[in-house]
Amino acid sequence: MHSPSSKRVVLGMSGGVDSSVAAYLLKEQGYEVIGLFMKNWDETDEFGECPASLDYKDVQSVCANLQIPCYSIEFIEEYRDHVFSEFLRQYQEGFTPNPDVLCNREIKFDLFLKKAIEFGCDYLATGHYAQVRPAANPKAGYTHELIRAADPNKDQTYFLTAVKGEVFSRVLFPIGHLPKPEVREIAKKIGLSTHSKKDSTGICFIGERKFKAFLNQYVHAKPGNIVSLEGEVIGTHDGVAFYTLGQRKGMRLGGEGEPFFVVGKNVEKNELIATRGSEHPALFSHYLVAKELNWFAGTAPAQEGEKYPCTAKSRYRQADQPCTIQVSGSGAEQTVRVDFNEPQRALTPGQYVVFYQNEVCLGGGVIQTVGPSLYSIQKGTPS
Repeated sequence: MHSPSSKRVVLGMSGGVDSSVAAYLLKEQGYEVIGLFMKNWDETDEFGECPASLDYKDVQSVCANLQIPCYSIEFIEEYRDHVFSEFLRQYQEGFTPNPDVLCNREIKFDLFLKKAIEFGCDYLATGHYAQVRPAANPKAGYTHELIRAADPNKDQTYFLTAVKGEVFSRVLFPIGHLPKPEVREIAKKIGLSTHSKKDSTGICFIGERKFKAFLNQYVHAKPGNIVSLEGEVIGTHDGVAFYTLGQRKGMRLGGEGEPFFVVGKNVEKNELIATRGSEHPALFSHYLVAKELNWFAGTAPAQEGEKYPCTAKSRYRQADQPCTIQVSGSGAEQTVRVDFNEPQRALTPGQYVVFYQNEVCLGGGVIQTVGPSLYSIQKGTPS
């Protein structure tokens, strides 16, 4: 734990209950707290309202209640250049990216941290459900490690996987040790206006809008065929970018039998591959290869070629999956092969895989390729 000692903290405030209670706890612990609201998106929603403006009003209300200074800062241009443009590029190439991970890496724990330092602050704090502690084996620049939140239902370490490990010595997560219900109880007890505010879900710049309708404004829709595993045309799609592996809805395929699910994409042919059954072998694979790796300790937990047992998540809220990882190469070219003890459903290129050793988050990377499906292995065509 960091000691207050009259330290100054810039707290990223979103207008939600989590960052509101974080502000209260930091002040109670003796920190000098500055509330700073980030505006990363400047468009109105389908109701003609700007969600960011509404959230900032909530931030102002909480800061006035707690008697702490409140400021707003814009990262709109930076967000479009470093997060949104990459989000669109990957979708156009048929991948399924995670902009929240990119935002944490590029904006909240980089540009925002630099802004906090400009404010003369010692620490940056956020309302994330995560924890940091001094590393068991610290290295130069990597003195703290990322730990799961106490509330397993709210743990957000998955979304922090691309943040550089050296920044955690200057980061505070004030609510990481609390269960979500207790956070709401604290907010209600001290009279914060956000105590009953609904949690934000989904991608921040989409809000409550339908994802497909939003994406259609930016990604050129190129309709094509939906084909079966045998290559038979069974329907049409609106563009492969609008679908992800394991998806059930949106294909307009009916008939008798189990529902259809997306099991693959052929971007070159503009084809979507689908078959019936949520547990079809075509949805399951034993391994994946990831790139763009980020290790919070500065280096991988094992030497090149060495098999290292740990657990992994290939999507948020997934239960830990036992696996063995094996790194190859070094630097920006380093990759890791992840062999799972049990076959995994809908491993999706473009998404992140995150590694854990008990409560410690080791880091993670972007899923590049996925091993052959159980279906293709059964058919004798492992590709």
